[in-house]
Amino acid sequence: MKIRNGTNPAECIKNARKIVLKIGSNTLAKKDGKINFEFMQEFATQCASLMEAGKQIVIVSSGAQVAGVSTIDRWGRRKDIHYRQALCAIGQVELMDKWRCAFASHGIHIGQLLLTNIDFVDDQRTLNMRNTLFTLVDEGVVPIINENDSVSFAEGRIGDNDNLSALTAIAWSADLLILFSDIDGVYTCNPKEFKDASLIETVKNICELRSSISIGTTNDFGTGGIETKLEAAEKVTNYGIPMLLAHGGRKNILDDLANGKATGTLFLAK
Repeated sequence: MKIRNGTNPAECIKNARKIVLKIGSNTLAKKDGKINFEFMQEFATQCASLMEAGKQIVIVSSGAQVAGVSTIDRWGRRKDIHYRQALCAIGQVELMDKWRCAFASHGIHIGQLLLTNIDFVDDQRTLNMRNTLFTLVDEGVVPIINENDSVSFAEGRIGDNDNLSALTAIAWSADLLILFSDIDGVYTCNPKEFKDASLIETVKNICELRSSISIGTTNDFGTGGIETKLEAAEKVTNYGIPMLLAHGGRKNILDDLANGKATGTLFLAK
């Protein structure tokens, strides 16, 4: 039976059973670029509340490079690709350990999946990934997904976790995708530059939206901007999955969205 999506964030969360949550690097990083464990603890608490209410959760978490810099900051300014990939290898361990600790206080286990584009185009790999996701969530484990940045190459890269989360939502047949970034949603223009920028709370037609807004550039720590979020929205809404873009840095943002106390930009499913 098809899940009834809803017309606002609170309705969508209430009606969804399977939710993919994407956390961007800017949300996970403090102002000094180090990993924000306090945020992760607070976010795990909110996820635990949703799980107690019968929701199944999958997290797509950026932050491997941020965590790597937190661990070995002497590599932070190196631009060589081998150092960047090595930072991700080190940081992924630290990132998962922080998530493990954050969820452990609620008696919840986590599992790690590191994926590349090949995992979504090869039928056997996609099937294996789907089976692993279903098994983990059915047993109350929270899968935490990231791109395998330490080994991925240009042709095999997805390139950003906005699109990775969309592909994950489609593969898992999710009911809702929520992207948490460092902005409240899609604006008519960049709110950091223009005071008259207006938040667009509901999007029915992404093609019309593209022609009516000004798309900015990539943010400080992440690999995506508004463009990659629109790409993600196009992917999931075409599969009947709504997508919500909201500010991950707001305190208790997941709880507030579920309770109707916060908003963002909701892309309605087709």
